[in-house]
Formats: sequence, structure tokens, C-alpha cells
Amino acid sequence: MQSNSQIHRLTSDAPDYPAALLRTLGAEAPPWLDTEGNLALLHTPTLGLVCSAKAPGSILLHVHDLAQQWRTTGPTLVSGFHSPAEQEVLAVLLRGPQTIILCPARSLLRMRLKPEYREPLAEGRLLLLSPFPEYVQRATAETALQRNRLVAALADALLVAHAEPEGKTAHLVQEIASWGKPLYTLDHPSNAHLGLPHLVSRP
Repeated sequence: MQSNSQIHRLTSDAPDYPAALLRTLGAEAPPWLDTEGNLALLHTPTLGLVCSAKAPGSILLHVHDLAQQWRTTGPTLVSGFHSPAEQEVLAVLLRGPQTIILCPARSLLRMRLKPEYREPLAEGRLLLLSPFPEYVQRATAETALQRNRLVAALADALLVAHAEPEGKTAHLVQEIASWGKPLYTLDHPSNAHLGLPHLVSRP
């Protein structure tokens, strides 16, 4: 398990606290964020990624191809990297020099650090970030939704790789659209209901 000494808590009045959260969420911004890794990644161009857990296989192939492009040239990717499509992107990015902000839907405290995270953390390519207190030790549907909202607020632009009609991700997209933040989806028939512009390579 992680040593708590590796975790740095950013309060909302700290210089490194993401201005995007305060600007987008206002009074609803988390009062603090637990972090581990390179805080400078919070001040780089970012692209958020969310995808429903149940996505067509062709969506997974598409995001894999995009991840290959992002692996060496691209913005810092921000995501929970939890759904199969998001995990596919993370697996590709961890093998290259790309910078990543990973937002689990649970507390960082007492979270077991995966071996594949150690080298990217040491190289300054990875930042772990969570607004959840220590008692949230397991991801739930509710914490995943809160996390995806955080990802969307944190990122400069958001790619919704897939969202099931009337699902939680689709409803979240409606809220994010009201923020005036750039929103994209993939060119796939299952995403037609979102009515979003298509992301071909990168924004």
C-alpha cells in the first residue's frame, strides 16, 4: 500500500490548485485534492477522456489508434482510466513519454500503487489526483460520476469516446455542454445521439 508521506494535499487556496476547477465549478470545486506525482502537469494543455463501460469493440480500436498518436505527441491526458476503452488508452500511454493525470474514483490514501505506475511517477510523467477522503476505499457508480465531472472540469477539452443513450455519462455531457468547454466524440453511429463534433486525431 502507498505510504501517506508520498501524498501531497492541495487546498483550494494553494498556488498549484487547478484554476480550471475554481473557474468551472465555483463553490462546488473540491476544497482539497490529494496528489502524488508531478504537480507541473496541472499547468499543461490537457485533454480529458471519458467513456462508458459498455462500448462497442470498434470504439476500443479507435481509441487505441488515437492513443498511439498521443503516445509521443499530444496534450496531457486526464481520465479515470477505468472503463475498458480508458484502460486501453492508459496501457498504450504508459509505454511512451506521454504525460498523464490519473483520477481514481476513490481515495489515494492506502491505495495500492500498481507496479506500472512507478517508473512514470519517477520520470515525472504521471500525476495521481483524487478529491475523495480516506474512507472512500472503493470506486462506486456515484464516485465514478463525481470523478468524471472532476476530469471534465479539470481538462481544457473533453473527449467522450462513447456514452450510452440516457446513461450517466450522456447526462453528464449535457451538464458539461453548459460550461462552454470544447466537447468531442468519436465518429461512430452509437455516438450520433450526443450531437457533438468528431475528434479525428486531437483538438
